[in-house]
Amino acid sequence: MRDYSIGVDEAGRGPVIGPLIVCAMSIPAEDYPILKEMGVRDSKILSKGKRESIYKLIIEQAVERNWGMGIIVCEPSRIDNNRSSSNLNELEVDLFSEAIINSIDNYESGSIFLDACDVDQERFGSKVRLKLGSEWSEWKIFSEHAMDSSNSLVAASSIVAKVTRDDAMQKLSDEIGLDLGSGYPSDPKTRSSMERLVSGKKPHDCLRWTWSTVERAWTDLHGTPVPIRHENNEISSQTDIRHWIEGNHK
Repeated sequence: MRDYSIGVDEAGRGPVIGPLIVCAMSIPAEDYPILKEMGVRDSKILSKGKRESIYKLIIEQAVERNWGMGIIVCEPSRIDNNRSSSNLNELEVDLFSEAIINSIDNYESGSIFLDACDVDQERFGSKVRLKLGSEWSEWKIFSEHAMDSSNSLVAASSIVAKVTRDDAMQKLSDEIGLDLGSGYPSDPKTRSSMERLVSGKKPHDCLRWTWSTVERAWTDLHGTPVPIRHENNEISSQTDIRHWIEGNHK
């Protein structure tokens, strides 16, 4: 039986706009040299053009060589709903596990490489193992910070995740008719789009309502706390800012 490896990374953990993307790629371990030949490296140190050209090569090889790929698009609504009962680290455990399960079929053992999202890298790996369950007990899991810099399969996953997120942001910009930039609060284009995105009866669906950037922009414009997002798309709000302040500072 061939030895398989799965590499997992994410893109879009910190932005205030758009989805969080997690990609898991599975390949026969013998195919690692192909990734190096493509020039696969950590997506953060590649130019946009280089990322996109390598992404195309990865997709071509994935089709030709039957590599597995699990891509999870976590929309802002899921991020916000998760915040009411958990935190982003726990959500990423779920997302990494979902991506891994979607990346491969019928292989009973191998190695999984995670770019750890938790400050405690070993804890992150243990939680992913627990989430995967007993069916994955024969797989070895390696969880390290910045593994996209040391493992070319994780780097390939980071490229796919990053390009997928960039495409999602461009699609949002086109749909809204406004250049949203990268979606990160530090991006001037993103900051300048905030007033329009919070100008309606509720924040725009592309926003992460529980992010402090949205809360400040909404409160500055409306004088009330940002509405609470619910899974059924209903919203609840406190119309008096004083009640909100009192409720959060008792």
